[in-house]
Amino acid sequence: MSNSSSISHFLLLPLADTRQLQLLHFCLFLGISLAALLANGLIISAVACGHHLHTPMFFFLLNLALTDLGCICTTVPKAMHNSLRNVWTISYSGCAAQMFFFLFFISAELSLLTIMCYDRYVSICKPLHYGTLLGSRACAHMAAAAWASGFLYSLLHTVNTFSLPLCHGNALGQFFCEIPHILKLSCSKFYLRELGLLAVGVCLGLSCFLFIVFSYVQIFRAVLRNPSEQGRHKAFSTCLPHLAVVSLFLSTGISANLKPPSLSSSSLDLALSVLYSVVPPALNPLIYSLRNQEFKGDLKNMMTLYFLKH
Repeated sequence: MSNSSSISHFLLLPLADTRQLQLLHFCLFLGISLAALLANGLIISAVACGHHLHTPMFFFLLNLALTDLGCICTTVPKAMHNSLRNVWTISYSGCAAQMFFFLFFISAELSLLTIMCYDRYVSICKPLHYGTLLGSRACAHMAAAAWASGFLYSLLHTVNTFSLPLCHGNALGQFFCEIPHILKLSCSKFYLRELGLLAVGVCLGLSCFLFIVFSYVQIFRAVLRNPSEQGRHKAFSTCLPHLAVVSLFLSTGISANLKPPSLSSSSLDLALSVLYSVVPPALNPLIYSLRNQEFKGDLKNMMTLYFLKH
């Protein structure tokens, strides 16, 4: 038996049992992280430098790219380091920092996806009020609220989780630090307080999900009433990327965290955790760039100017 004051590090779950597979996972994570860094970096650069992209939709897309970069940089580098060196430990303070930043970026991303849904709703259902409801000041306030709420939510969870006494060892059944796996190590009744915070988070997430569903019902009703085929195509082309990103984000998160206990196994848990923590940040830029001609045009112009100058 040990308590949290005597724990200096945690043991993470190895990605593979053999050295060859560990090196293969290192190469896969390296490729995914480089692709995510390049794609999200291009989105940030294109939106920041392209004057045609200084609109609310692309402003929120820039913020979404920042959260994706944050998610990748929080979990993947440590996993790559562990795979390369075959050392599956993380310090107590490093685990707390990893949990804080991962929760921060994930919760901020959910808020931003909800705000982006509101942007599409106003653009299609209330186009005459778009400039009023989504002016530059309103967009800045909404983005700041998304980041601030993510910061507060992750801070409360991290402080509360790491204030619990831990007496069931230091082995985490995950390749990065997650709340449920640390709670399994707790022997205190105060973990109910953390479960209460998790319940609040689930309620907030469900509220965002219901808002997105309600908004898209209204959006599709408005689009289908549009007599212009070109207008319907344009509306769908701006909504489908966001809907695809939301579906990817929610489906991977739900499958990883709400699976039946009877289906739980270390290999399945590991695969699902990689699926929801690594795959969406890498695919989100691809989903948005493939469907948006305006973004692709500005990105092409920016790269052409760069190569001409160099």
